[in-house]
Amino acid sequence: MSGTLTVFVRSPDTRSERRFDPHLTIAQLKAKLELITGIPVPNQSISLLNSESDEQVLAKLDDDSRPIGFYGVRDFQVLNVVDTNPSTSFTGQLTDVSQVEKFELSEAEYERRQDSVLAYKQRHQLGRFAPKDATTKPEAETPPEVINSIKVGSRCQVESSEEDLHKRGTVRYVGETKFATGVWVGVEFDEPFGKNDGSVKGERYFECRQNYGVFVRPNKVQVGDFPVEEIDFDDEEM
Repeated sequence: MSGTLTVFVRSPDTRSERRFDPHLTIAQLKAKLELITGIPVPNQSISLLNSESDEQVLAKLDDDSRPIGFYGVRDFQVLNVVDTNPSTSFTGQLTDVSQVEKFELSEAEYERRQDSVLAYKQRHQLGRFAPKDATTKPEAETPPEVINSIKVGSRCQVESSEEDLHKRGTVRYVGETKFATGVWVGVEFDEPFGKNDGSVKGERYFECRQNYGVFVRPNKVQVGDFPVEEIDFDDEEM
């Protein structure tokens, strides 16, 4: 047994693609998973699922002395991590907004504010406030060969205006949409940098977790070998 295993790690608050040495013991794996999922080692219950689309439980990784490879883990299977005592670690509460008090602002009050996105667009003549002769269409500027090179399932990096921030993910959709004209690329980010869950205005184009999905123009997408940027864990420091 050699090399590394590429698997998806899933917990109530996280989802990411990770690489692990198959010789790691389950105890060592749990130490790494605590930093990834936030679930304390004693609370972790790890199940091996066949894939993200197949929830069949293949094994319970419950023997801390066994290596990962003992359980026959294969690339792109899922390690589903459950918190057996969430009351002590607040697992799942990061995504529960039912108890959050909502701030509401009337449309008239919003329009009067000078620190809003609306005011910014008005000052800079953007969007619907642009001059009527501003007819530049981003989709028309993207050559067909660029669009054709973007395939569903490809790893990619999306252009970001923030310095040193690499928004990486996987292409999940390429084509026309109902929310705007032209070709759009649907991307599932590795981290919650997105704006949706793969649906816009009630129309679903692909499936992902809330705030992990985004739609961008093809000229904003660079396809290539963009691995998930991981925390560098040193086995000797565990």
